[in-house]
Amino acid sequence: MRSLRRTSLEVVAILVALVVFVVPFLFMFLTASKDENESSDLSFSLPTHWRILDNIKDVFTARDGILLVAFKNSTILTVASVTIIVVLCSMVGYVIQRRPGRVANIANVLVVSGLIIPPAVVPTIWVLQQLHIFKTLPGLILVEVAFQMAFAVLLFRAFVAAIPRELDEAAMIDGCTGLSLFFRVIFPLLRPVTITVILTTSVFIFSDFVNPLYFLPGDENATVQLTLFNFLSQFSTQYNLLFMNIVLVTIPPLVLFIFFNRKIVAGMTSGAVKG
Repeated sequence: MRSLRRTSLEVVAILVALVVFVVPFLFMFLTASKDENESSDLSFSLPTHWRILDNIKDVFTARDGILLVAFKNSTILTVASVTIIVVLCSMVGYVIQRRPGRVANIANVLVVSGLIIPPAVVPTIWVLQQLHIFKTLPGLILVEVAFQMAFAVLLFRAFVAAIPRELDEAAMIDGCTGLSLFFRVIFPLLRPVTITVILTTSVFIFSDFVNPLYFLPGDENATVQLTLFNFLSQFSTQYNLLFMNIVLVTIPPLVLFIFFNRKIVAGMTSGAVKG
């Protein structure tokens, strides 16, 4: 009886997953494979003529190849932001965990508040303008780092709690101090949670639509998500090219998530249990 109930729950879970994830993706792929007239119906039907390669070509050549520029900008944005997040947040999490006190408590409150308080767009734009980095890629990199910092610090701090302090003392006896202690002894031990932070923040930043829209306006600064505007207008919308654009910009984070899904779960679970 118990096995029958478990099997029923598994079947229901699979059906729900198919409806929520597979059906929308299949609809998006079929629409992206049609011509402009057929796609305007937005119906769940097979295309009369498959135009996958033609639509891919049209998407990449639209507006002087802005999609290629967008892929370059999104790649630079993602790699730079994730690198800063991993190095900075691992060090902050280590210091907060290893040096309890008034300063660490204040820093911990600030980190937790970063998860609760919503981001303020207008004051952030004012700060970027005063620093002369508004509408620039470095400015948006700092914004993405700030918005992802709280989550990453909490993960690193929970994982550092599982590392014995005796290891620090043994390393200091061997001559390691400060940065050498962290990067030569502690940081290699943070590999599981580091992989988790890299994957989750990479997918989020690469797929981010709101922050580039507010803090990096302009065609020359377009990211992959902002290219969706290319095929939307008030009078006519090219749904076949719009959905093909969505398919193309979805592939990199989807492939990343499929190949490293187990490492994400393992990293978050080990951090939660040991912390």
